[in-house]
Amino acid sequence: MSDPLRTGLVGFGVAGSAFHAPLIATTPGLRLDAVVTSSPERREQLRREHPGARAVDAPEELLADPSALDLVVIASPNRTHVPLARAALEAGLPVVVDKPLAGTAAEAAALVGLAEERGLMLTVFQNRRWDGDLLTVRRLLEAGALGSVRRFESRFERWRPQIKAGWRELADPAEVGGTLYDLGSHLVDQALTLFGPATAVYAEVDVRRPGAAVDDDAFVALTHASGVRSHLWTSATAAQLGPRLRVLGDRAGYTKHGLDPQEADLRAGRRPGDGRPWGTEPESAYGVLGTPDDSAPLPTEAGDYPAFYRGVAAALRDGAAPPVDPRDAVAVLAVLEAARRSAAAGTTVHLTGGDAGQGTTGTTDTTDTAEGSGRA
Repeated sequence: MSDPLRTGLVGFGVAGSAFHAPLIATTPGLRLDAVVTSSPERREQLRREHPGARAVDAPEELLADPSALDLVVIASPNRTHVPLARAALEAGLPVVVDKPLAGTAAEAAALVGLAEERGLMLTVFQNRRWDGDLLTVRRLLEAGALGSVRRFESRFERWRPQIKAGWRELADPAEVGGTLYDLGSHLVDQALTLFGPATAVYAEVDVRRPGAAVDDDAFVALTHASGVRSHLWTSATAAQLGPRLRVLGDRAGYTKHGLDPQEADLRAGRRPGDGRPWGTEPESAYGVLGTPDDSAPLPTEAGDYPAFYRGVAAALRDGAAPPVDPRDAVAVLAVLEAARRSAAAGTTVHLTGGDAGQGTTGTTDTTDTAEGSGRA
């Protein structure tokens, strides 16, 4: 058997320590070899949780000897994603980047071009493609259980009336903070993955909490080329949480409340492969499938965040496609940029070009939002 792929992880905050490190460490064919963190507390946590991994002071030190690594994972603050990914690619190393890949679609497209030029894998950690509820929707769509889908509703809502410290709350646009780019990256990625390219975007993006410097409440409406409309909400100010998902077809609908359990389990220290079922929900958390006249609880598919890093290993070992095409990240950022323009102008933004789902943006529709409700 081949030696495990030596993986260097940049960042050991929540993303690095609760998501990437445990998933890397439990994926056959990968080995967590080095972690960049200068914090004494995080170094001690690393020593306890991953005693075989070495601590490194800075990304430059990690990349000083590219021959010592087979893969670099970037889980540092958003503003560092582009320069660190570029440095790793230029060092000849394949790269995983936490979402969002970049602050703009143009920056993301440049990274994709660099990876292709160097013949290196570049992929983006869109772990919520493997949420149990989304996998359940995929199964329903493949089986035709909903009929022709007309509307997809998706929410990542929180109740956080007090502003938390950290770079995500900083006003500097270079930080790529705020809820639209944080949780909205997941929402838009899920919608495009399920229903294809978007042709129009309408958005409302607000700052609700006193003293907040970045957006904390957003609504985005997409019109897909397929005809489906996606309505997406993300908020830190939701005193009552709506359904996590609702999908409406001409034959049936599916409604699901509550978050996938994998994040909470990882944060609590559980690990895949610990002998207990992973990503499963109790019957009390099941969604409902059907119509008002005939509906029943539907078991939720088991969530599978480990599938992402299994896909990374397969891409590097076997030449398989990466688990997330980086062009998808360009498309997501194009939609998020359109959402910002829409919210600022109060208009619908139309995505132009023959392949809007791959990040091609166009001009703003000057039709007043009072006409046709203003939503895409």
